[in-house]
Amino acid sequence: MDHSIHINQENAENTHHAVKITEADGNWLASMEAKINQRPKLLNESAGKLCCCIFRLPKSLVLTNDKAYEPQIVSIGPYHHGKEQLTMIQEHKWRFLRSFLSRLQGIISFSHLVQLIASHEETIRESYSEFINLNSRQLIEMMILDGCFIIELFYKVFRSDPSDDREPILSMAWILPFIARDFLKLENQIPFFVLEILFQQTRSFLGENIPSLKILTMGFFNNVIGRPFQVLQRYEHLTGKHILDLFRLSLIPKHLHHKKLNHGNVSQIQTAEKLHLVGIQFEPIRENISDSFLDIKFDNGVLRIPTLTLDDFSSYLLQNCVAFEQCYHHHCSNHMTTYATFMGCLINTPRDAGFLREKNIIENYLGADEQVAYFFNNLGKDMLTDINHSYLTGLFEEVNQFSSSCNIAHRNRKSRDTNNYVGSKRSFSWVIIAFILLMLIVIQVLLVIRPSLHAALLKSVQS
Repeated sequence: MDHSIHINQENAENTHHAVKITEADGNWLASMEAKINQRPKLLNESAGKLCCCIFRLPKSLVLTNDKAYEPQIVSIGPYHHGKEQLTMIQEHKWRFLRSFLSRLQGIISFSHLVQLIASHEETIRESYSEFINLNSRQLIEMMILDGCFIIELFYKVFRSDPSDDREPILSMAWILPFIARDFLKLENQIPFFVLEILFQQTRSFLGENIPSLKILTMGFFNNVIGRPFQVLQRYEHLTGKHILDLFRLSLIPKHLHHKKLNHGNVSQIQTAEKLHLVGIQFEPIRENISDSFLDIKFDNGVLRIPTLTLDDFSSYLLQNCVAFEQCYHHHCSNHMTTYATFMGCLINTPRDAGFLREKNIIENYLGADEQVAYFFNNLGKDMLTDINHSYLTGLFEEVNQFSSSCNIAHRNRKSRDTNNYVGSKRSFSWVIIAFILLMLIVIQVLLVIRPSLHAALLKSVQS
């Protein structure tokens, strides 16, 4: 019996004959069928859905500044798990888990925590854009270990003086800032609902005055940015997908959260120095407890921009917030991306960066003005941005209209000045011409009367 398969390959090079596939090629066919049924690993099928919120960034982006996107001291979640340079804190996670469990006093068992997290395994996996190459036990262990470490650390910071020498992670001043930065990196996240599940199990054992997990989270980062506790309570209503998203949302003022996005057809604004040349004034807004660096205003030719302290923390934060909005743009606002676009418009050269620094709009702790310009030029590089559907669309329109009107007024003034100059020049020319004509007339008269004067003088002498 002939089990051969004939495939018509009209376009095969150097042949017009049918290619005969025999039973010997069964392994090849089976391999193709397996690939057909294989699920993508580098980009999950869940990517693009609301549930997928933790993304592996493209290598081309990470290579430009790996420190901005890769954890330096602690890994959270699967993407950077097991890296040698992150071993120190990884060892302490087990100690923090022991502390977490001891607080439950045996009333809530460890196996109960495992069952709670296991019931959400599928949702956890769908939260990541990349296939997680861990079995169920490994994934559940990671979620519990990382989640309890985060909660216990937040609680210790809330309860204790950061200089408490009983806790090495708190007593060594350099560790917490590094952890805070790592907690705000997009690839270094676990879903916030996992933290909420674990926190609810221990909250009743933490005391009566313990705040919500959201407030504990925001309070942890006060070591870096310092916001009063009463301000943190304003963020109780926020629902972040993970710690980075929650922190990003806390930086968007309430009136901007609910601001209806403008729809228009606007072009980008000019650089800071060019805007200044056409008459736009720049004024800094010093941040207070209710301000955000996003809250930019333009009124009557004055561009008021909150002062941005640009250092490692704020630069890493901006880069990861923009990266998150780019990856999750169908399901979140674009406030950070819009801000990056705005600052990228203002700063094109080191001179622009220096101008804004002199105006106290940027406090530069990155280095020279060249580094600030490089940062903002690369922050917006190759990113999807739509200023026509952003919270600054109206401001872009107003700045462009003011610039245009100033340019028209400048051209009209220049034209008037030119006309006045030409008119004055013509008047002066006529005066010179008249003077010359007058002198010519005087000379001609003198030449005519010269003989008569000469005869009169001779006659006077002879007499």
